[in-house]
Amino acid sequence: MKPEGIRRTIQLPDGREITLETGILAKQSHGSVTVRMGNTVLLGTAVSNYEQADLDFLPLTVDYREKFAAAGRVPGGFFKREGRPSDAEILVMRLVDRALRPLFPKDYHAETQVMIQLMSHDVNVQPDSLAGLAAGAAIALSDLPMEGPMSEVRVARINGEFMINPSEADMENADIDLMIGGTKESIVMVEGEMKEVSEEEMADAIMFAHETIRNMCEVMEEMSAAIGKSEKRTYEPEAEDEALRSKIADFAYSKVYEVAKQALPKHDRSAGFSEIKEALKAEFTPEELEENGKLFGKYWKETEKKAVRDMVLNEGIRLDGRKTDEIRPIWSEIDYLPSAHGSALFTRGETQSLTTATLGTKLDENRIDNVTFQGSERFYLHYNFPPFSTGEARPLRGTSRREVGHGNLAQRALEPMIPVDNPYTVRLVSEILESNGSSSMATVCAGTMALMDAGIKIIRPVSGIAMGLITDSETGKYAVLSDILGDEDFLGDMDFKVTGTTEGITACQMDIKIKGLDSEILVNALKQAKAGRAHILDKMLETISETRTELKPNAPKIIILEINKDYIGAVIGPGGKIIQGMQEETGTTITIEEVENRGIVEILGIDQNGIDDAVARIKGICWEPVVGDVYLGTVKAIQPYGAFVEIGPKTDGLLHISEIDWKRITNVEEVLKEGDQVKVKLLEIDDRGKMRLSRKVLFPKPEENAGSDKPKTEEG
Repeated sequence: MKPEGIRRTIQLPDGREITLETGILAKQSHGSVTVRMGNTVLLGTAVSNYEQADLDFLPLTVDYREKFAAAGRVPGGFFKREGRPSDAEILVMRLVDRALRPLFPKDYHAETQVMIQLMSHDVNVQPDSLAGLAAGAAIALSDLPMEGPMSEVRVARINGEFMINPSEADMENADIDLMIGGTKESIVMVEGEMKEVSEEEMADAIMFAHETIRNMCEVMEEMSAAIGKSEKRTYEPEAEDEALRSKIADFAYSKVYEVAKQALPKHDRSAGFSEIKEALKAEFTPEELEENGKLFGKYWKETEKKAVRDMVLNEGIRLDGRKTDEIRPIWSEIDYLPSAHGSALFTRGETQSLTTATLGTKLDENRIDNVTFQGSERFYLHYNFPPFSTGEARPLRGTSRREVGHGNLAQRALEPMIPVDNPYTVRLVSEILESNGSSSMATVCAGTMALMDAGIKIIRPVSGIAMGLITDSETGKYAVLSDILGDEDFLGDMDFKVTGTTEGITACQMDIKIKGLDSEILVNALKQAKAGRAHILDKMLETISETRTELKPNAPKIIILEINKDYIGAVIGPGGKIIQGMQEETGTTITIEEVENRGIVEILGIDQNGIDDAVARIKGICWEPVVGDVYLGTVKAIQPYGAFVEIGPKTDGLLHISEIDWKRITNVEEVLKEGDQVKVKLLEIDDRGKMRLSRKVLFPKPEENAGSDKPKTEEG
């Protein structure tokens, strides 16, 4: 007998509904929920071990998967089952993880797994908009001790109006696309892209989204109470030793404070803190350190963090000696790699990106075959973060989720500035060579300059900056930090990355670690970020102020031809023989496809002669005569009634004897011979495709030349 579930409905501002149901599926999980909107169905589950792991962090795993059956599809490739997650799925996992993780108690270290699965897909509902809701509801309907509930929504501005969870079709007219995660009290995560909007407009979008999030959280609380899960599990908290905490703070706080004030480089500062830590250890016996090793490490980090935060708030200076709104020294260079189509080296402080731009054809598009999207990208960016960039040696295990996320952020920041008529497929690759804060923003800056160096006529250059925040709830003091260091990211209350042009914001990513971020602080942070972006952009423009007018000598040139779709097969040839032969003989790459009943041909090559040859060959294959045009033809055959003149490749027409001249001609050979070149006008193409030509219409009529005995001549 089917159990009776508990169902609740969430109404969106425009009247559409989302249904939550629990008690039917996955009942052995600690919390489960189905989320329905239209025909889209997601299953969210949450499970957490009751024993604490011997770790000093929360081992949380968030997994989001789209089942191919949800869209009535079979997985492509040789193995007919879902495999490793796609980049799109990884990006959703990161969005949900970043919203959930700060809400768990700091001393909760039990193995925790949250899974979201797309079970049914509706093309009018974007499932990633609902993934955070499914995760938050699953936890809210469990006994997991998370501070919440939490939910996520997508907010878009379409034709000037904000909309929650729009369809993909709706997004075609959107100039703001943001994913917002939060609780009833506060926003915890923001990420998205915009088409050069103002700071105020972005803040308005966030606040609009928060109203719906509050409503969602209230519905989750109601369901949790209905199933008796309002009370959360108890767990063994970490042991505390206030005497040990005081001893460590008394010994180390002032010393850390003083080292922090010295504005040392990263490694020197780390060495200074390490010396204090070793001196602190000397205050304890080996037995005491062994017994209280975990607490010692915890209280040391706690003291170090507080000393540095207080130093920034009290002194108005930062770990490297900068003021709160000061940007690290910047230097950059373009054309750094001679064989790349475009390259740029961007260095800000101890963060460095070497980015390359490679130009290709349609064959080089990034093809995407996901459950919810099939298509391709003509602009894409890859971000690589090798261990040496931070002076570490660690295993290389493929592309990390962090690399996927940072690359996606930089791609979204730059993509709005790629013109729609750009003929090239463009691949950017950012190699992070040094990292001490905000390598994704260095990628945006280096990517902009690499595009300009490659000759891509971007709409406007884009710069990016990472902002931080330090607050003191007791005093009410706060400091917004521009261009944060890696250490400032760790010890701060906010990591806020924002990119934009002189006209507005193009992308952002924000993670907030404190409750109830004041909207005033958010707006101030955005305005300070704007000033920082402008400063960075000025430095970039000192290196390259305008896009190159010509491509590099080794960069391919591209020609786009439009042909009659009926000639596509003729250009390709049987089994691709014709097009393959052309590519081999001309040294070019040729692609052809049908778009809106037209044949679009792309010819890409480095040698201009080869490109010209390929163009001529394709035009020869696809040549079509036009009634009314004048052609320089070749006489191929003489007949008593006229001459056959070839006006194009394997294309001839009849020049009737009466159309040769205004005067009467009795013998064609008196005027024309085989092999002669003659100018003719195409008068008509009949139903059978036969062409009627005229030579005489190109001459003045006799009456206009009356009295003249000069012979008529042909020009050209």
